[in-house]
Amino acid sequence: MESQPEGYDVGAVEAWVRDVVPELSPPFRWLRLEGGHSNLTYQIEDSQGQLAVIRRPPQGDLLPKAHDMSREWALIKALSTTSVPVPRPFGFCEDPSVTGAWFYIMGRIDGKPLYNSDDTKALIPQDRREAMAHSFFDALANLHQVDPDTVGLGELGKRDSYIGRQVKTWYRSWTSSVEGASYDDDRAHQLQAHFLANLPDQGPIRVVHGDYGLHNCLFGADSKVAAIVDWEISTLGDPLADLAYALNAWPDPTDTRPITPEAATSPPGFPSRSALAARYAQKTGRDLSNLPYYIAFNRWKSACIVHGVYARYMEGKKSTEGVDLPTLKSRIDLSLTLAEEAIAEA
Repeated sequence: MESQPEGYDVGAVEAWVRDVVPELSPPFRWLRLEGGHSNLTYQIEDSQGQLAVIRRPPQGDLLPKAHDMSREWALIKALSTTSVPVPRPFGFCEDPSVTGAWFYIMGRIDGKPLYNSDDTKALIPQDRREAMAHSFFDALANLHQVDPDTVGLGELGKRDSYIGRQVKTWYRSWTSSVEGASYDDDRAHQLQAHFLANLPDQGPIRVVHGDYGLHNCLFGADSKVAAIVDWEISTLGDPLADLAYALNAWPDPTDTRPITPEAATSPPGFPSRSALAARYAQKTGRDLSNLPYYIAFNRWKSACIVHGVYARYMEGKKSTEGVDLPTLKSRIDLSLTLAEEAIAEA
């Protein structure tokens, strides 16, 4: 056990567990886990050898919606009753007097995320990569088949024009970063106008993860998705935006440029992006004829995100030690180019 797990009053937390979570038996052995968007995440092992995970926000002042434990907990608890793979929900504490912040406890999943090609090569044998890719998109299809109203998630977010709101948010990010970045690109503005002029009918509202990727899935020994994690920015919205974001990480024979060798999806043995999109369509029955719009939107959104990061570096708000700024800037250009190509395909 660590001498004092950061952000946790061990005695108070374990007393709370004794009162509220009968499935776990303190005292615990605590082990810090990395990742999780800076949330203070620990593996806890109870006196019977059962493993669980406890999460709370980082210490210090936070933005109002940052590190939202209640949102994550609501999603895990609600989705645990469906076919969506999530950790087992044990308990949620919204009494900050226990350890200074809200926290929740969920089951420990025996699985690992994939961040890069080395992870894929080490964890996913080539003869299992097709099954792994199918599992990844089947899990997303299962999520998008859940009616949020039937599982108590109907108030998770606004229900109107998800893409319209996203375009507004990320365009504001771009324009507010132009001065700091000392860099603008007419295509960012032209694409924003195109997206607004061609807003799609989002169809039935669904839970969207918002950051559905191999880095936010835990893959088990069978190379399949054991659990989807990190639900902090999930909301109600257009499921095809989630799908396009996930698909953008996968290569396809029609691509004009190869995927980067470091990408988790670059090793051989995976189905093509178009085959995976077709599988999702078959699983959900959704019409993907407008998918290039969503692909383009996510490429443009990526450009806006990287542009904001680049601006903070240029303003001296983040240390540039070890950062290749020209390469970072080139990622903005590439994302805008890919967005234009997707629109041309449409």
